[in-house]
Amino acid sequence: MTIATFPPEPKPEPGWGRYFSFCTDAKVIGIQYIVTAFFFFLIGGLLAMVIRGELITPESDLVDRAVYNGIYTMHGTIMLFLFTFPVLNGLNNLLIPTMIGAPDMAFPRLNAVAFWLVPIFGFLLMASFFVPGGPAYSGWWSYPPVSIQNPLGNLINGQGMWITAVALSGVSSIMGAINFVTTILRMRAPGMTLFRMPVFCWTALAAQSLQLIGLPALTGGAIMLLMDLTFGTSFYRPEGGGDPVLYQHFFWFYSHPAVYVIILPVFGIFSELFPVYSRKPLFGYVYVALASFIIVGLGLIVWVHHMFPSGVAQWMRNLFMVTTMLIAVPTGVKVFAWLGTLWGGKLRLTTPMLFCLGGLFNFVFAGITGIMLATVPVDIHVSNTYFVVGHFHYVIYGAAVMGIFAAIYHWFPKFIGRMPYEGLGKLHFLLTFVGANLNFLPMHPLGLMGMPRRVSSYDPEFTFWNVVASLGAFLLGVSIIPFLLNMLSAWIRGPKATHNPWNAIGLEWLLPSPPPEDNFGEDVPTVISRPYGYGTGQPLVEHQDEIERRLELQEAAA
Repeated sequence: MTIATFPPEPKPEPGWGRYFSFCTDAKVIGIQYIVTAFFFFLIGGLLAMVIRGELITPESDLVDRAVYNGIYTMHGTIMLFLFTFPVLNGLNNLLIPTMIGAPDMAFPRLNAVAFWLVPIFGFLLMASFFVPGGPAYSGWWSYPPVSIQNPLGNLINGQGMWITAVALSGVSSIMGAINFVTTILRMRAPGMTLFRMPVFCWTALAAQSLQLIGLPALTGGAIMLLMDLTFGTSFYRPEGGGDPVLYQHFFWFYSHPAVYVIILPVFGIFSELFPVYSRKPLFGYVYVALASFIIVGLGLIVWVHHMFPSGVAQWMRNLFMVTTMLIAVPTGVKVFAWLGTLWGGKLRLTTPMLFCLGGLFNFVFAGITGIMLATVPVDIHVSNTYFVVGHFHYVIYGAAVMGIFAAIYHWFPKFIGRMPYEGLGKLHFLLTFVGANLNFLPMHPLGLMGMPRRVSSYDPEFTFWNVVASLGAFLLGVSIIPFLLNMLSAWIRGPKATHNPWNAIGLEWLLPSPPPEDNFGEDVPTVISRPYGYGTGQPLVEHQDEIERRLELQEAAA
């Protein structure tokens, strides 16, 4: 195979129509994922505002209790299945092929199908809220006492639609996981061994391997639940010989590792951005990479800690308490590696760096409360209280979403070709960081005091912390305004970006901004060193000076 040393001449950009079509270009699909995810993010955020508006007073006086219960369920499922997973799949589509030098995903058509399932199950999920028997009557578990009197009617009611949407989400994610794993393992650039691969690709490989192992359990469990509700089977119905606790096992066997599916790519984002903005190599690169797969192994044997109050045997409680605590070890390896990278570095507090630092701070706090929840006595005491809600939101929003924002600001110039505005970005960070901590921190004392979650009214003794949390939530809602203004204005008329505005190291930064459809095409450079060579003077690829000189000439001519 002949490997040329220069990227191809950039071609004219295609029109806007490709973003609304069945396109197989991974970069287009990535942007489709991200834009669609943020559309649902706004809906889920508005539902959160209703929840916190209800909880600002002890009385249930804003919405009907059943409607509140449905809003609670819809907020959670929208934010997970229609925002977090799709937005991460969007980043995977943008970054994996360009980081490893692949022209596209291994299975481009399957990639497009996986995306177009998102608006389909998104519509089903949203519609289930307005159909009788939907989430307003089912709650998060979607398994109320069932009487199979009208089997076919149960298939088309809101509950059946909601479960079908969850199952389709699983199918879409499995398709994506097959694509990402195959692409990383089979389509790397010449010379890019596993230990010359960026950490983001390591974490994506680990997270998507978890998807392939755990997601069939949730998808199969949801289908079995739908069959119980629709055709009268007895997988979970005790009167027919089934076991309702079995559903919890299916649910949590995936749904706890799902947290790592979300946070592992964010660990990869931190590992990519800290070296750029501290101008130092990533401390402990090999250990950071391997720790991702240690997390995968341990992540598959921790799910029962969500079921400590469910009457499981004491030996299971003890075993899963230990495994849950052990997962802090590889996670701590990553945290210390990031601190080692930052120590003594020439820090540049750009918007992406601020979001990474804020996300790291929040994640460390979430890790401390996570160790508390791993212990059996504490977990049983705070089970089903707002302590769990606060811990979960510190992980998902305080760490993961802040990492996602960091990635968007960092790679926006590369894939859009224009620079976001730093002033709006820093305002967005300030509002997000303050709002998130005001919102989620008060949930911990509320939980320790005994306030249950999924309630729309509460004892007056919980009022103070609920008022603080609601004010933080409203501030968090306001924080999205500068983000949207920044993205839209930068996309339309922002300053044009060079091929490497952050002076970063990586194959994606050796492509024009935005990259051509087939990335490097036939001219994939040969990788000759590990990533993150800041300050070492060692080039990443052969003939790197010539590649960068040609890109600079193209930019000057444009």
